[in-house]
Amino acid sequence: MNPHTIKVACSNCNLRELCMPLGLNDQQLQRIDDIVATRRKVKRGATLFRNGEAFTSLFAIRTGFFKTCVATEDGRDQVTGFQMAGEIIGLDGIVSDHHTCDAVALEDAEVCVMPFDRIEELSREVTALQHHVHKIMSREIVREHGVMLLLGSMRAEERLAAFLLNLVQRLHARGFSQSELVLRMTREEIGSYLGLKLETVSRTFSKFVEEGIVEVKQRHVRIVEPDALKRIVNSQACH
Repeated sequence: MNPHTIKVACSNCNLRELCMPLGLNDQQLQRIDDIVATRRKVKRGATLFRNGEAFTSLFAIRTGFFKTCVATEDGRDQVTGFQMAGEIIGLDGIVSDHHTCDAVALEDAEVCVMPFDRIEELSREVTALQHHVHKIMSREIVREHGVMLLLGSMRAEERLAAFLLNLVQRLHARGFSQSELVLRMTREEIGSYLGLKLETVSRTFSKFVEEGIVEVKQRHVRIVEPDALKRIVNSQACH
């Protein structure tokens, strides 16, 4: 057995509500426990899976933070998403049985390995699980659409404001502060994700600081005026 692999139990996991369906009975939870039998540790900077790799499992992030990215034709890395504890990663592999991006840990992380064939098998019997898997996929599609809209029509301030609000909202769902966050990604990675140059990201952060909307100390960000960020995003509707 791989030393990085540890026996795990979903039924006792405090993130269960985030990545597992609610309302399962003990017997059904036991069956999911049997499937999600292993955890894997991923060091900061290491890759969980790579573009082109055979798809066998979904991964529930237990601790840590990831980015997904694809190499563009000119050799740059295009960031396609950021994923945090309680989120499922690896859905990109379902369509062609191969992963279509790299997943890189932005800090030391631990994931629960969920072999997809076993999940499919159990989904046929436990409809709540099947429904939940569909819900996760649907959420991913909605997120992608959101990003496309973001990149298609928003100005730099709107993009960064939407990004910060989304991040803090997802962290809040995990019991973290509604106003303070530590950015696990670099300004450059934020720029890559939002389709902005590094200088534009830095300039926009500075503008938000000058206007008293946020306070920034290196990677620590405190949102002082969340309503101001919401107004920036909502101004999009008025254009």
